[in-house]
Amino acid sequence: MKTESIASCNTPFLTRTELLRQSFFPAEGKVSRQRMAFVTGLHGDELEGLYVGHRLLSFLRDIEENNPSALKGEVHIYPAVNPPSLNHSSRLWPGLGTDMNRTFGLARPMTLPAQFSAKLLEDIKTHADIAVDFHASNLHLRELPQVRMIDKWSSSLMPLAMATNTDLVWTHPMADLFSATLGYNLNKAKVATLVIEAGICHRITPEFRDQVFAGLIHLMKQTGILDESVSVQGRLKNPLKVRANQVVSIGSKQPGLFISDAHLGEFVGANQPVGNIIDPVRGEVMEEILAPVSGLLFTLREHPLTYAGSLLARIALEKEPPP
Repeated sequence: MKTESIASCNTPFLTRTELLRQSFFPAEGKVSRQRMAFVTGLHGDELEGLYVGHRLLSFLRDIEENNPSALKGEVHIYPAVNPPSLNHSSRLWPGLGTDMNRTFGLARPMTLPAQFSAKLLEDIKTHADIAVDFHASNLHLRELPQVRMIDKWSSSLMPLAMATNTDLVWTHPMADLFSATLGYNLNKAKVATLVIEAGICHRITPEFRDQVFAGLIHLMKQTGILDESVSVQGRLKNPLKVRANQVVSIGSKQPGLFISDAHLGEFVGANQPVGNIIDPVRGEVMEEILAPVSGLLFTLREHPLTYAGSLLARIALEKEPPP
């Protein structure tokens, strides 16, 4: 394993922060078949990907030491790429309040987060043909492991996404907010990039961690990074492919506390109870939440406090609805 610092700076908090790349190469004399990058920690409160990154580093070190011929391509891991935010367990870069994943592709990166982003983007473009960008959900929602991609690149990314052992692959239209993200700018630069979202911020979900790790080993086998002899534990999933019109969101009409009656990952039926919005002061049920359709419950609210219009759940339909 080769460790390289691709960016560093002194922070206002009298600490030094570094952006590191951990690289693994085929055995000496072997020609690299493919180059892959894994990025974790763009948001400092998203810990799910950090643990998956740790598993990958440990696994690849073991391959390097005990079975070097199994590594056919290059693997570059960028662990915890937003150290200041991670140190403060914050989504945003502390002090500046900047979302690092909204600073990519700027013509003139002026701020420190934007400069870090520019160096990260260029380094990945130099070292990878395929990339995976890990994310977790926000404080309110827990997500099943899923790949999210923009329609524009779905045809080229879909074969990669289907090898990730996630529960679903969500293809959605372009929106302005994506234009400054890492995933968008890497795909724009012709680095085939998957954005994986799983779990919830400030937490590590063991079953999701194991599921995504197994999927990434499978992805490396499918792309020729790892030899076919490398084993993957467990039965691999065939992700459900959904488009924007197959995703049904459920929102609250009343403020209160959301008490769930459903379980993330289950297939719910139309009109099946998902939970209730209660008033803890008056001891009343303000609203019964029913599933409007049948499908896979892939997003579920974990933070109980809700307001009118708060997102409570998302359901994925198995087939596109009729026009």
